Amino acid sequence: MEKNEKSLAATLWVIAAVQFLTPFMFSAVGVALPTIGREFSASVVHLGLIEMVYILGVALFLLPMGRFADIHGRKRIFLAGNFLMTLATVALSLAPNIEFLIIFRFFQGVCAAMITSTSLAILTSVFPKERLGRAMGVVVSGVYLGVSAGPTLAGLMIEYLNWRWIFYSAVPVELMTLIFALTQLEGEWTGSKGETFDWAGSILYMTALFGIILGIVETHNFPAARWLACGGMGVFSLFLVYETRISSPLLPLKKVISNKMFAFSNLATWLNYAASFGIMFFFSIYLQVIKGVSPKNTGLVLIIQPLLQAVCAPFAGRMSDIYRPAYIATAGMVLCTLGIALAALLNATSHFPMIYGILLLMGLGFGFFSTPNNTAIMGSVGPGEYGM
Repeated sequence: MEKNEKSLAATLWVIAAVQFLTPFMFSAVGVALPTIGREFSASVVHLGLIEMVYILGVALFLLPMGRFADIHGRKRIFLAGNFLMTLATVALSLAPNIEFLIIFRFFQGVCAAMITSTSLAILTSVFPKERLGRAMGVVVSGVYLGVSAGPTLAGLMIEYLNWRWIFYSAVPVELMTLIFALTQLEGEWTGSKGETFDWAGSILYMTALFGIILGIVETHNFPAARWLACGGMGVFSLFLVYETRISSPLLPLKKVISNKMFAFSNLATWLNYAASFGIMFFFSIYLQVIKGVSPKNTGLVLIIQPLLQAVCAPFAGRMSDIYRPAYIATAGMVLCTLGIALAALLNATSHFPMIYGILLLMGLGFGFFSTPNNTAIMGSVGPGEYGM
């Protein structure tokens, strides 16, 4: 029993550590964008691409990597993702130009997809259902601590060193986490061992998503890009038809549609993040360019939201082990909606108390949304679909 508890604790802290590092890098780079732009004489479009390609890499590979890990081993993909993430971070620290930075940010996004798609799957494979909410709360708290530390530490490093130290400082932490994972994670987890990986479906899925995302993002720069989005939607329709006709699909549509908890919880995730994911990027540019705030002080302001998220997440996790997670997640979404509505009213003359209030609402909202919603999603599927 004692050995089992030690194994659970080791797994929890490894997962929490990597879930800290991934958002740390994302939020830290967001604060550094104006400084990076000045060094490389980059346009706003290029700076937007630094973050956009990272998200694109995550979006394209998240589902395929999760399914691949379900078949061939979650620990194997998890460790590979951590190793490649370390290499990507080293490369980014040495970036000679903006194009190099954009390319390796995409690669870093792919690595993040490998880590993210397996982390919660491993956690759910190991922890009993009655303790999953509490464990999920610790991991989600790690995510938000990473988001909190990113802007603050990035601001200090930019102020007193330079933006490359964001990547320099992450390398030893990533190496230590990788070594700890190699030595402490016991066993392997496969929920769909022996099944065939859907290569054709994966190609269709990634092609469709690439067209849709790039088409939507670039429409304002290149009006013809709307046709790329339309083409992506057409390929996605083909993907959905194809998935219903094979025995081992990338996305088991019948299970997804029939599982209302899984379907609606994922829809809630998509809606919440689609509406609010750009808030940190917006505030980073708004505070530094419009309000003239230094990088260090920008980081200190932006810490409000993720710090509240980190504090609330474990509490929300314990509550979701007792009460219906849907009720808690809904309350969180309401707070996020209020925060977004207020953010839409900001202008160049807006006062700082309004900015603090928006970050406060968003922090509380995400803190009470993420953990219960993740618990509901992972608890609604069988072991063979944890990576999905």
